[in-house]
Amino acid sequence: MSAPDLLHFEDLDGDWDRYEAALYQVFEQDIIEFDLSFRGHPVNARRAPEHERKWACFWHLISEGRVEDDRLPDLRRCERIRWVRWVIENADVCGDIDVWQNRRNGETNWLLWYREEYLVILAARTGYFLLRTAFCTDREHRREKLRRERDT
Repeated sequence: MSAPDLLHFEDLDGDWDRYEAALYQVFEQDIIEFDLSFRGHPVNARRAPEHERKWACFWHLISEGRVEDDRLPDLRRCERIRWVRWVIENADVCGDIDVWQNRRNGETNWLLWYREEYLVILAARTGYFLLRTAFCTDREHRREKLRRERDT
């Protein structure tokens, strides 16, 4: 079982506006409009605050940065936009996806880690999950930290 194909910037002739529109279309189809669920509970996405008429969650899936207004696109995240839904849907049936819980700032989160390469984070809510973010785990120190947490 393997993840969907990447959506490369070059696939849209290196045109950022077209690429962003294509990414958002995948986000709408796979996250907003699709009846996405994890372990029998719906997975929702944070809408506000919208930026450029796009949901807040979308920006967390395709960009990086600690300050909301200063986040910058991350092409590796962008390319994997199709992986978000796939990882969530296959978390319990694909041996390449590790699943565990952690607690951060008083919240319970579910971590879905595909091949120690791509991490999807869901926050547990009453009766549903909130899609927090997803990103590549390409830094060794981050992978080591995640391995220790997963293995305890």
